[in-house]
Amino acid sequence: MAAPAGDSSLLTDKLGVDIDPELLSRALTHRSYSYEHGHVPHNERLEFLGDAVLGQAVTVLLFTTNPDLDEGGLAKRRASVVSTVALAEIARGIGLGEHLKLGRGEDQTGGRDKDSILADTMEAVIGATYMSAGQDAAAALVRRLIEPLLADPDRYGAAIDPKTSLQELAAQLGFAPPVYSVDAAGPDHDRVFTATVSVADFASTGTGSSKKHSEMAAALDLWQTLSKRR
Repeated sequence: MAAPAGDSSLLTDKLGVDIDPELLSRALTHRSYSYEHGHVPHNERLEFLGDAVLGQAVTVLLFTTNPDLDEGGLAKRRASVVSTVALAEIARGIGLGEHLKLGRGEDQTGGRDKDSILADTMEAVIGATYMSAGQDAAAALVRRLIEPLLADPDRYGAAIDPKTSLQELAAQLGFAPPVYSVDAAGPDHDRVFTATVSVADFASTGTGSSKKHSEMAAALDLWQTLSKRR
């Protein structure tokens, strides 16, 4: 059976907060692992809590640091930094994937780098932080995690609508519009979609639980590559 590959103490060092080991272990446990290991507790309840903590912390931070933004602007920025694509990127930045507890099938099909799993686990870790160290510590963790995104305003549009951002960037660079192709694998109740997007001689892939999410992940990755050429 699949097991986490990383030392969780390395993860807590990167997070910069003490989390109860039992809660952290649960936060890292995907339901596929639970199913294969006697239905041990998994992370979906912590994910539910973490989603609420994340939303509140981001809302307060954006409200207090952007006094000139109206409600629409604040809502757009909040949506971008709490999106699945953005949270998955944050998770990759701290190496979260190597610490996941996944079932064998999920592990073998690339679950450690799947946007939806990484984003959900990131929320669960935030929930575990709240339960272990309280609201202030959880809010501080959220701020540390999202500051790299907030430091680059161009990422707002790319994170919330990467396909449009990629198309606009391709046009700016004088390239033809992006071309997408999508493959799907797995049973109907747990399909995994893999998208490939190409612009000129550049290409990226992305995975997700739907065609849309896989295309968004691929588009953001290629946007990041092409944005370095501007």
